[in-house]
Amino acid sequence: MTTDAVRRHDPATKTFASDNYAGVHPEVLEAIALANGGHQVAYGDDVYTEAVRGVFRRHFGDHAEVWPVFNGTAANVISLRSMCAPWEAVVCPETAHINTDEGGAPEMTGGLKLLPVPTTDGKLTPDLIDRQAWGFGDVHRAQPRVVSISNATELGTLYTPAEIKAICDHAHELGMFVHLDGSRITNAAAALDVPLRALTTDAGVDVLSFGGTKIGLLLGEAVVVLNPSAAKGLPYLRKTSMQLASKMRFVSVQFEALLGGDLWLRNARQANAMARRLAEAVRDVPGVTVPRPVEANAVFAILPADAADRLRKRFRFYNWNEQIGDKKVEVRWMCAFDTTEADVDAFAGALREELRA
Repeated sequence: MTTDAVRRHDPATKTFASDNYAGVHPEVLEAIALANGGHQVAYGDDVYTEAVRGVFRRHFGDHAEVWPVFNGTAANVISLRSMCAPWEAVVCPETAHINTDEGGAPEMTGGLKLLPVPTTDGKLTPDLIDRQAWGFGDVHRAQPRVVSISNATELGTLYTPAEIKAICDHAHELGMFVHLDGSRITNAAAALDVPLRALTTDAGVDVLSFGGTKIGLLLGEAVVVLNPSAAKGLPYLRKTSMQLASKMRFVSVQFEALLGGDLWLRNARQANAMARRLAEAVRDVPGVTVPRPVEANAVFAILPADAADRLRKRFRFYNWNEQIGDKKVEVRWMCAFDTTEADVDAFAGALREELRA
């Protein structure tokens, strides 16, 4: 069999911009091929989607229900819509992805009111939640209903199981639910050396957005309902949000490849280890400061803006904060499941060259 498609990129090229830049893990591609051929019932009534429900339950408990979707924004918005009435609101960190990087989708598509809380490290605590969880019964205020956290956070920090449990206990005492944006939950679990359920089901999380794309899938995230009383109408919300895949088997089989064995853990450990290697490689370079802890697969660094611009021509990455002053910028470097020691060492060497220039 031949194809008219042409390879249009150098597969040896690596960047440190986002773990979304990485390709598809070979084991996931193999699984997609295994699911190909013949006919299967569309829209999720196929044998692969049925099988993946059992896979998720092994990780998250017998009551877990999974709803695959195409992308992370949809997973978050559908999760929160299923948990909130139109007059209710979501308490989240000011730096939360739903507040800063989803183009207003929670508000525009979900009709959700976000109540952001400033934090120093991207993490909420019970006390910080109370800054926005008030006004219950006040008709003039959107009613706080959900606390949304991310693990890992947008600042690369991690919640421990105990910290999540404290948040869940407090939110539940207030009559609120807890949503966890888990676009990088595999990285968090690997870094903390705990099972996925320790950060979710066992801690009291009600609904999880499970991330697949950043950890080796072609496409696909999942809404995972851990508390059935917290979420309503998910089959209909997924459809009306244009997230019901007709050929669902090719989304579902990817999650079976990822979670059926230890692929998720291997991929997450590799990405995390490369971030630690990168931080150590640049920490003592004159002109570079690593201001935040490296807890998962993100490295934040402060360096001269002109050196960052030159380095970016060789390895793509993004600025995080351009308001540092003194002609410096804070950048974010992300490592992926396919980042290698050679990639890290080449990047660190290029950084030194540009700083000397």
